Amino acid sequence: MRFGKTLQTSVYPPWKDHYIDYRALKKLLREHEGSEDGDDGEGRPWTDEDEENFVQELINVQLDKVNSFQVETHKRLRELTAECEAALEPVAAQQGETKLENVKKNEAVAQETLSKLDRITEELGELEKFSRINFTGFLKAAKKHDRKRGAKYKVRPLLQVRMSQLPFNSEDYSPLLYRLSAMFSFVRSVLGTEGQPMPKDGPAVDTQTGRETYTSHKFWVHADNLLEVKTYILRRLPVLVYNPNTSKELDVAQRDPSLTSLYFDNRSFDLYNQKVANKPAAGSLRLRWTGHLSDQVEVYLEKKIMNDGDSSREIRIRLKKKHINAFLNGSYKMEKIIHKIEIQGNGDPQRADNLKRDVEEIQEFIKNHGLEPMVRANYTHTAFQIPGDDRLRISLDTDLALIREDTLDFERPCREPEDWHRSDIDSRRMEFPFSEIPRGEISRFPHALLEIKIRNSSGKRRGSNVEAWLSDLMSSHLVKEAPRFSKFVHGVAQLFEDHINSFPFWLSDLDTDIRQDPETAFQQEQERIAKQAEDELAVGSFLGSRQTIPSIQHLVGSPISHMMTEESTPKTQIRIQGVVQPTSPRPEALSQSQSELTPRAPIPELSLPPSTEQANGAQPQSSSRPTSSLLRIPFSMSRYALAHRSPQPQLPSGVSMPSYWLKDTGPVRVEAKVWLANQRTFVKWQHICILLAGISLTMYNAAGPDKTVTRYLALVYTGFSIFTGAWGWWMYESRSRLIRERSGKDFDNVIGPLVVCLGIAVALVLNFWFKYASIVWADPAPNAPSPTGNIAEAAPFMTARPQFQAQPNV
Repeated sequence: MRFGKTLQTSVYPPWKDHYIDYRALKKLLREHEGSEDGDDGEGRPWTDEDEENFVQELINVQLDKVNSFQVETHKRLRELTAECEAALEPVAAQQGETKLENVKKNEAVAQETLSKLDRITEELGELEKFSRINFTGFLKAAKKHDRKRGAKYKVRPLLQVRMSQLPFNSEDYSPLLYRLSAMFSFVRSVLGTEGQPMPKDGPAVDTQTGRETYTSHKFWVHADNLLEVKTYILRRLPVLVYNPNTSKELDVAQRDPSLTSLYFDNRSFDLYNQKVANKPAAGSLRLRWTGHLSDQVEVYLEKKIMNDGDSSREIRIRLKKKHINAFLNGSYKMEKIIHKIEIQGNGDPQRADNLKRDVEEIQEFIKNHGLEPMVRANYTHTAFQIPGDDRLRISLDTDLALIREDTLDFERPCREPEDWHRSDIDSRRMEFPFSEIPRGEISRFPHALLEIKIRNSSGKRRGSNVEAWLSDLMSSHLVKEAPRFSKFVHGVAQLFEDHINSFPFWLSDLDTDIRQDPETAFQQEQERIAKQAEDELAVGSFLGSRQTIPSIQHLVGSPISHMMTEESTPKTQIRIQGVVQPTSPRPEALSQSQSELTPRAPIPELSLPPSTEQANGAQPQSSSRPTSSLLRIPFSMSRYALAHRSPQPQLPSGVSMPSYWLKDTGPVRVEAKVWLANQRTFVKWQHICILLAGISLTMYNAAGPDKTVTRYLALVYTGFSIFTGAWGWWMYESRSRLIRERSGKDFDNVIGPLVVCLGIAVALVLNFWFKYASIVWADPAPNAPSPTGNIAEAAPFMTARPQFQAQPNV
């Protein structure tokens, strides 16, 4: 289907005026007239004015129109979500009520909010489709221009750079989806319909594979940063050395293996479209092997299906090369292998049945969708992992080449239609950069791909057990986040542009420099953390404002602080301490681990588990704030709530949780520069004290008996001098005590400087006023003494020096 017709069928009627005007762009391009440069046979060449009009309409009119509408709509949806949170806040506060009147009132509010949430979720899904179809339209229009009128100027690079700076083509809908999901769960619990599924509009977030659940993080790495990233990881994780031989001897000269993945799809690219649109039941199929196919390598056929929610199911079958063609067309069903497993048994009678069921499912999947090999991905794979420990797996793929494997062109197919792979590549043992392959059949990815897989511990939120060094790497300037990147999707988008009508959003970033300045990257990370902290706190408490969230801090070095560090990521701690500002003074000491964490008594299921209270070594205190209970409500999905609902780790027999750390035993060692800094501050205060005392003493001595005001001002300055000296001594003693106690309190105190500065300023103003009044209202008689005095009269006494007259030598 041509893109113009696809755009017409994809338009959401209420937003029809805000889509890209693809017909107007084609009219400006004069698609049905002339050739590349110009002359259409009727004396109408393509001029610079035509070029300017097209670029103006494409970038400054259509792109701004689409981007403005997307930004306004997303902002409106966030505001509507905040209104729903505010409406559910009193319902959450009255969750323990049993009065029939309150229950009916809460159900009415929940029912009304549910209808609003349905509309928000529906519009959010339409907004994602709106962004994707318009993104594709801009790329299609730029491609038409470069193909037909691009002899002098290319528009697509300019367009991609411009789109990479706009938010409309981003897929950052996950924070809003988290908030909607939490409210859906709470509303269903109020209405008693927990079994109803949440609407599935919008992109999925996390993944789950097999019995173990993993959180996957994907990044792009620029070639200039590749070595630094490798060495950074090598300090923490060893490289897994791939050895195709059975020998146990380690070959240190063994290079990183070259992996090949052969992806399947049909001629309509249904699997690609499902994957780009993030459909819940999206499936993929690929053949994968390591090394050259001409060697004795193992070939795996892998099928992956996304289930409802955020989980996925994967099937893997090992095949021999000679059986692949027969397996794909359905004539080979692995009967001998299944029969052999049934005879041997190996203590697992279900193994043969599972294999038979997997074979039937894959072959039926191939037959129903009409799948055939379409794209080959070849890359060098470097794996980092502790042998035998799969809690953390890191892979770095370099030299990624995507090659066509299709037979769409019957006259010039890329591979033989009867074969399942390109024999020209495998028989000649081609390697990167595949110079022998025609230009239109290959696309080389400019960056390296970094993928981090973290196994989720039982009872913990996915991704909450990220180590500090790993979190630093993921938020550094060395990598660029690409959460939804797929080799299969990228290969189809780059090699089959004329056959698809939807593109992934990351294409606009290919022609941009992904290297970042470290300082700029840090500032962007802080802004992202602040925004994400607001969304996470909203999920946990359903509050529109953050003013009543209590601040929770622990004494540095305490076991509770370390336990909180293990239960949450460093990013989460930064978000809580750096974004949320408490309205009440911070506690004087939290070394006893007493904080407002336990909810109110009417909701007993929300209290801390006994193991947690015993481990913390403190009795919980009930909070008088209603928001404290909201932080621990049952439907909360925030990292804070999930971390505190997770069970404590089981310690071995005879091992107990320590009450203090070994490093905190013995004398406190503080560097000398800390004491010297405190002493320098004390000396500065005494210096100011002496200066004020000198001024006051000079004024008092210079004033005569009739200059009362001068004497009074001298006494005022004397008071300031005494206060400065006492304040400096008190601050010196208090800071010394805080240093010895290793307190986490702030060392600054603005009371003293404010008192001294404001007092001196007032005294100077009064001194000026009295002097001015004496000049205006005094007796104009010449040489009349002034009734008042000031500092200026004391100046001769302060600056005068004795005069000595030279005496002749005797």
